[in-house]
Amino acid sequence: MASTIPDHGAVRAEAAPPSDRPGRIEAHGIDHIADSERHGHPRELFSVWAAANVNYLSLVIGGALVLMGLSLWQAVGVIVVGNLFWVLTGLLATSGPAAGAPSEVITRALYGVIGNRVNNAIGGWLVSVCYFALNLAAAATAAFALVEKAGITASVPVKVVVIVVIAALTLAISVYGHALIIKLYLPITLALAGAFTVVALAVFRHADFSYTPAQPAHGVGLWALLLAGTTMIASGPLSYTTSADFSRYLPRTASKKAIVGWTALGAFVPSVVVCSLGAFAATAVDMTDPQTALQEILPGWFVPVFLLALVLGTISINALTAYSAGLALQAVGLRVRRTVSVLFDGTVAVALTLYGLLVSNFLDTVSNALQVMVVLSGPLMAVYATDILLRRNRYDGLALSDETTGSPFWFTGGVNRAGALALIAGVAAAALCVDTLYTGPVASALGGVDLSLPVGMVVASGLYVLLGRRAVAATS
Repeated sequence: MASTIPDHGAVRAEAAPPSDRPGRIEAHGIDHIADSERHGHPRELFSVWAAANVNYLSLVIGGALVLMGLSLWQAVGVIVVGNLFWVLTGLLATSGPAAGAPSEVITRALYGVIGNRVNNAIGGWLVSVCYFALNLAAAATAAFALVEKAGITASVPVKVVVIVVIAALTLAISVYGHALIIKLYLPITLALAGAFTVVALAVFRHADFSYTPAQPAHGVGLWALLLAGTTMIASGPLSYTTSADFSRYLPRTASKKAIVGWTALGAFVPSVVVCSLGAFAATAVDMTDPQTALQEILPGWFVPVFLLALVLGTISINALTAYSAGLALQAVGLRVRRTVSVLFDGTVAVALTLYGLLVSNFLDTVSNALQVMVVLSGPLMAVYATDILLRRNRYDGLALSDETTGSPFWFTGGVNRAGALALIAGVAAAALCVDTLYTGPVASALGGVDLSLPVGMVVASGLYVLLGRRAVAATS
């Protein structure tokens, strides 16, 4: 989608140009952002990622680690290690200012113009919409409880209205886009930090800091739990191969170290804190139903605030998800404005949520499927990060925007075979090692130890290094 915003020459780095203001719907989609329209500072990324990672699902996952059979401090160790993968999310964010393009376009360098459409359809759009539906369902559950506390029966029509209202608020942020996200997410981060500080004080008063399960795991069983927990935590950062979407407006000269640092730190700190709160809480209450269980130890006056915070945190993460899903849909090849693609994605996600909450256990099926998605997201992250390192983060944004057969990123038949083969091999290797919905032969031979995350990423990265050097040299 070509921008209709005229280029009036260079602007100061800190002065937001008319094309990217909080009160105006973002004009750009997957098109190139000219240097004259770049602005901001990498530190803005901290609140973007912090607000998105103070959420209900993090509490659930933290509590699940203890429910799986880990001791408290084993769970905390897994939380820290799994969240270190946010460094890779930060590395990918550096490609945004380098190219002046979102991740959905930059990955044409990895897979070719046509190959990247498949990547965006599956690894981008489909996964994002499923995550949107799962997060929306979590927010809606909290909102239903809030409605009940207000004296309104959460009947089916009321539930439908609640889901639609939450989705509408989320999509409004996504439609207005980048500038509004940058503007809103600092106060949202501060509000959520205040709310979860109260949660932390209540949890710490009741937590058993020496908790160990009645039957502690040992040997192979313990390793299986530790790796499964790490994979569960890492699935969050690994799902964000779209971090360049939120950094592409930064000046080309922005510090790469600062971009990596502020992105990774913004996500790592709240993720570790909130997941750990879930683990600490699991030593005191039954975290199979965190929302209800936590109300037992929270001050009565604070429960509505807590429920509102859960809804707000989920809106924050879903606004980013919907934003990237809209760009992915454009990158698949649909010639529609970003606003239209975002609204379409939101409509699909709302339909999935309504069906899952009100008709069947569909969302349970989607949730299980997303646990296996690390088989795909790990290799996707590995190939992207490897390409950045091989190219030394040199990307030609204008050339990447060229989708014709004469594009340097057309490769052979529209596919970069190096990237495609590396990804396929990485996914295949991970699939042999997985132990989630099914048990792969390698996991079976190892007694249930799931090595899908490290094996998939190492195979994908190593093969791309071997096969991709020539393609990288020709297009850098």
